[in-house]
Amino acid sequence: MRWRWCAGSVVHLLRCVLLRVCPRRRGCRLPVWMLKTEAYLKLLLHSLFYNILTDSDVVFDSVFEPLLWSVDYVTRWFGLVFVWMVVVLTTSILLVAYIVLLPNALRTYPTAWLVWHLCYGHWNLVMIVFHYYKAVKTAPGYPPSSGENDVPFVSVCKKCVIPKPARTHHCGICNRCILKMDHHCPWLNNCVGHLNHRYFFSFCVFMTLGCVYCSLNGRIRFLAAYKALETDYVTPAPPYSFKEKIMDKSIIYMWVLTSTVAVVLGALTTWHALLISRGETSIERHTNAKEKSRMQKMGQVYKNPFNHGKLHNWKVFLGVEKRSHWVTRVLLPSAHSPLGDGLTWDSFPVKKEPIAV
Repeated sequence: MRWRWCAGSVVHLLRCVLLRVCPRRRGCRLPVWMLKTEAYLKLLLHSLFYNILTDSDVVFDSVFEPLLWSVDYVTRWFGLVFVWMVVVLTTSILLVAYIVLLPNALRTYPTAWLVWHLCYGHWNLVMIVFHYYKAVKTAPGYPPSSGENDVPFVSVCKKCVIPKPARTHHCGICNRCILKMDHHCPWLNNCVGHLNHRYFFSFCVFMTLGCVYCSLNGRIRFLAAYKALETDYVTPAPPYSFKEKIMDKSIIYMWVLTSTVAVVLGALTTWHALLISRGETSIERHTNAKEKSRMQKMGQVYKNPFNHGKLHNWKVFLGVEKRSHWVTRVLLPSAHSPLGDGLTWDSFPVKKEPIAV
């Protein structure tokens, strides 16, 4: 016979010992304080090792809560550092372009080609600055904190203890629930949600275009500068002033940085474009994949309820309600609000019939 050790077993053993020591008192009960202690120990053990709501996620959150809190705190503090890094790096590229490349272009480019470069370059720059500023300063959108509202919700946040509408998720770094949360971006020091998702994506697109533009147009100058920095000469080296060395190194710096950012940010932008075409966010990509796998095992087909077709998904995301908006709201800086309130997703203020583009 195997013994199962618990608080009750220990108390029962003590009771048997007392009865053996005092055989005349076999019929007497234990003191009240010992009975209360026994009941308390049983309740304590049950509360620590058994709970009908306990699962692997609860255990994981409890064990790694200190580590996750530390990561969230460090990320929140370093967000300002990342924002300043974006500003400083972008400013350094502009200085190289205006001080090193522009004077050479003014001397060598034909007038029509020079006008095109000036117009496109400054348009791209305005779009980058505008969308980055709006992505950083615009709040992503938060659900109502008051419990007295008629907003439909799908669950209750275990962190905020408030109702969560559809597509709403809790951000541990911001320590708030975010409407249509995509992810927390350290380069923005802000969450990407319903109200600033378009600004974030537009910034990624125009920053990628700007880096590709600088990389392609600076390729010839980069090769010439890299060759000029060669130090292995059979004959005496040509005269090479300190100013020329600085300019050549600046061109190399610009080309390497813009080429690297173009590849990395271009891949990220392509990924987000695919998600937008499917009508889902980065978080929903994982949850939809799990739900699809679960329903396949049941012999059913899962359909994303927020996917209304590629064109309509893009119209809703960009806030396009008529043809002119493709220019005024997409190709030009626009601070218009996204369609919908981010609380309900049953209907949209845009017709689902595709429009001519």
